[in-house]
This record gives sequence, C-alpha cells and structure tokens, in this order.
Amino acid sequence: MTKRTLLLIGSGGREHALAWRLRQSPSVGRLLAVPGNAGIAEEAECRDLDPMDFDAVVALARAEKVDLVVVGPEGPLAGGIVDRLEAEGIAAFGPTAAAARLESSKAFTKDLCKAENIPTADYARFGDAAAAKAYLERARPPYVLKADGLAAGKGVVIAADLPEARAAVDALMGGAFGGAGAEIVIEEHLEGEEASLFALVDGKDLALLPSAQDHKRAFDGDKGPNTGGMGAYSPAPVMTRARLAEAEARILRPTVEAMARRGTPFRGVLYAGLMITAEGPKLIEYNVRFGDPEAQVLMMRLAGDLVPALLAAREGRLAGTDLAFDERPAITVVMAARGYPGAYEKGSVIAGLEGLAGTPGVKVFHAGTARREGALVAHGGRVLNVTALGGDLAEARKRAYDAAERIDWAQGFYRRDIGWRALGRD
Repeated sequence: MTKRTLLLIGSGGREHALAWRLRQSPSVGRLLAVPGNAGIAEEAECRDLDPMDFDAVVALARAEKVDLVVVGPEGPLAGGIVDRLEAEGIAAFGPTAAAARLESSKAFTKDLCKAENIPTADYARFGDAAAAKAYLERARPPYVLKADGLAAGKGVVIAADLPEARAAVDALMGGAFGGAGAEIVIEEHLEGEEASLFALVDGKDLALLPSAQDHKRAFDGDKGPNTGGMGAYSPAPVMTRARLAEAEARILRPTVEAMARRGTPFRGVLYAGLMITAEGPKLIEYNVRFGDPEAQVLMMRLAGDLVPALLAAREGRLAGTDLAFDERPAITVVMAARGYPGAYEKGSVIAGLEGLAGTPGVKVFHAGTARREGALVAHGGRVLNVTALGGDLAEARKRAYDAAERIDWAQGFYRRDIGWRALGRD
C-alpha cells in the first residue's frame, strides 16, 4: 500500500481527536499539522504557521508532497483555503468558501431555509440597530439574537426581556464580535431539546454520522455565558430513529440539494444544530466542519478508517460508504481556564496526564495547550477534553470524571453535570 502524507489544519481539541484517528489509518505514512498543539505533537509533525496564511500553507503542502489537506476550523474554510488549495492542485477535504456560507452567514442559511421550506425558527435580519430595536418592540420574549458572521460559537444572545435585548443589539452591532455583528438575525425562540447531527457530504450524497449533544453554557445547570462548548456526549437519546430520518429528509438532504442547484455544491462535514420541538426537529444553525467538542466523542466512537471516507466525500463517491462506529456511548468533559469565556490567564502548569496514559476507555485530547521548558501549560480558554467510552453513558461519565479528578491543574474548571439530560431521562 502506498503511504499518504496528510496535513491537518487547526490547533484545538477537535483537531487532536482528528489527528489521533488519522494517524491510526494504515494508509497514512506521515501526518503534519498547522499549527497543532502539545497533544497533536504526539501524533503529528507540527509546523508553527498561521492557518490563515494560505501562501505558507500551500508552500508547505508542495514542499512535503502532501496528498490530502484536512481542514478543521471554520475560519480558514470561510476564508477560502479549500478553493486556494484545489486551485493549486492540492487535494483538500472541506467546503469551498461559497459552500461554507452555511456557517459564515446566519442570514444566508435562514434565507435558504425559507426558500426550501426547511423547518427552522421564524426570523428577521437587520443591518441597522434602530430597525432591529423597532422589530424587538413587536416581538415576544425571550429574544434570540445572533451575529450574522463567525463568532467562535459565542455570537448568540438569548435575552429574557426588552432592555436586555436592546443591549444585545448594541453589543452585537457595536463591535463585540468584530465584523461578525455588522448584520444580525433575530429569531423566534424555540422550545425543546438541542441535539447535533453530522453528515459527510460529497456534493450530492450524504452519509449520516452518529448524533451528539453539546453543553454550551459555562456552568452547571446550563447557567452562565455561552461558550464554544463545555462537554458533549454521543449518541443523543433525543435523536430517535424516527427523528434521525426526519432530520435527514426535511433538513439535511434539501440543503445539500439546494446548494448543488445553486452551483455551490457542499463537500465536507455538515453539522446541523437542531432543536427537537413538539413539531419535530428544526434547524438552529449549520456548521461546516466537525464540531468541537462533538468531534471528540465521535472520534472516540469511530471504529473504522476515517481516511477513505474523507477521500470519498471529497471525490464525489460517497454512495455506499459506511463508517463503522462503536455501539458504546462516549462523553467528553472540557477543562477550561478560570475566567473563560471571558478574560483568562495563559501559562499555568498542568500535571497528572502521564498517570492517565493507558487508562481503559479514556483519552485526553488537548485543545489550548503548549510546551514551555518541558512543562505542559495552558495556552487557551478551553484547554483539555477528558473523553471516555463506557458500556452505558453512566459508566462513560464516571470514567471521564474520575480521570478529570486526577489532573492537577488548580487554574482550571469544568462542569460536573455533562450528560445530565440523557441520564435524567425516564
């Protein structure tokens, strides 16, 4: 078998989980990562380049004779890294910038849903703060306000009353998320339970991956500010077989077909954030990459070779591709720096991970980590993802929390109720 050289773009927990799985493929000879982190460095050759410096990425891919570039985060995808790589004759997994608008513009996706009769919340879009506030006067609380552009998973405000909603307009459109808030979307508040559903897409066909459920709020009981995700588990019991089929038929497939008709076919991972309402699944938002922290539980459950599936999606031959997943559930607990998602300090030392090596059913994925003078240090807001498999979710959860307790990091914190919805079901 000819061994491939792969290049992974990204530096978070999602990318460590992907690196871990990509490295296990018998077809992979070398794995490089840009820029990577301390955990990814255990799986790949990390190069300290900016993923948004497309010239540098292309030069590296050429110099190292890279066979496939796997793009993890949304920023380079929205910026057109796949377009650039493919134009240079370098194979890349991920959507084009035009297809990535499903994530990079909330307004674009809402308009597509309206045109294609895809179930989602009612909405209105605004580029003017005064018009947005006038609309709020006629709307009913709670109010859901979203920055149109990319905001690292934090550009959503659920306001309980009108004064809070007006303040949210000022914050979103006043530069709290840079240019992402130049336009905003105000949505109907949906009642129900959230779930995440993933599919590999090759432009025309799709292959469903297992469901998951994220925990966005910073603190126990779903309290505190929105974050990039404080933990996840898979599968999500709320996504029954019937709901999976409905979400695929009414949400995912119509989207894939519409993007193809518009001349912007979607290839890559399509991630549907869903609300399971009394009327059935409704789309909250799309992401155009593996979720973070959902990728960690999906990669923990993956039982097959990831590389052939990624190649099939990129090459338009996904039909018949079937990725195998472990039947056992997985859970991941995010350890974050104190203060996150607000201000936090970098550089605190983390110890105890060596003692977890080889623990059955447990893997610690690195997110914001680095090495300083031989020590592992925190280098971001979300820092570690303690991930575990179990015979049932309760066992997976116990394994993850037992492992987290053994990590010596006084400057970190984590939610202690990940999986509460699933474990609390009758």
